[in-house]
Amino acid sequence: MSGHSKWASIKHKKGAADAKRGRLFTKLIREITVAAKDGGGNSDTNPSLRTAISRANDANMPKDNIEKAIKKGTGELPGVSYESCIFEGYGPGGVAIIVEVLTDNKNRSSAEIRNILSKRAANMAGAGSVAWIFTSKGYILIDKAQISEDELFALAIDSGAEDIKVGDKNYEIFCEPKDFESVKEALTKKGIKWEEAELTKIPNSTIKIAGNDAKQLLALIETLEDHDDVQKVYANFDIPDEVLEEMAQEI
Repeated sequence: MSGHSKWASIKHKKGAADAKRGRLFTKLIREITVAAKDGGGNSDTNPSLRTAISRANDANMPKDNIEKAIKKGTGELPGVSYESCIFEGYGPGGVAIIVEVLTDNKNRSSAEIRNILSKRAANMAGAGSVAWIFTSKGYILIDKAQISEDELFALAIDSGAEDIKVGDKNYEIFCEPKDFESVKEALTKKGIKWEEAELTKIPNSTIKIAGNDAKQLLALIETLEDHDDVQKVYANFDIPDEVLEEMAQEI
């Protein structure tokens, strides 16, 4: 499991995700609103909206919240206009960082993200500086107890997955973004539940860090993810499992 995905998984199991559910709902509402604005309010014909709604359902967001967000995006209800932007930078240990943002004020967000980076031993970089290090993929994490390795390989590959990694307790499924929903649908029909399912950016290479650099980096990522405008943060770090577990205890 990649460092960032492993960190997110550990936090989820420790209950940190539940503690921040209100903030998560706010971010999901923005994502749904923008998806509906860009591609229309019909999830059958708008893949981005379908994915955003699926994430909201996974987070147990009330259906009424989802419907209101869609209507704000299509203009049926008044709402704030958001634009998406991406910031790139380098964190402690030279780790590459991408920050995806939805904001109603790009200049404000840019200044605030830059300030967070500078206070956490990191710095902003120009557009394209680190984007080449990552590849967009669909990512699904499944508990191994649900299905045998052979069964999962056959099911996932037939539905569009391109790679499956087998860990001690989990399977990681990777696919092209266009095949993400079809792989999820195949798993659902088989009665398989996932611990995580998202469109993400996977690093093509990672940087091993430990000690103070590791703690600084994870603190930076936590601060960025807590910012209201930040939707997702990606980083190409590789931190020892014991350090991740130790840090999770401090959340």
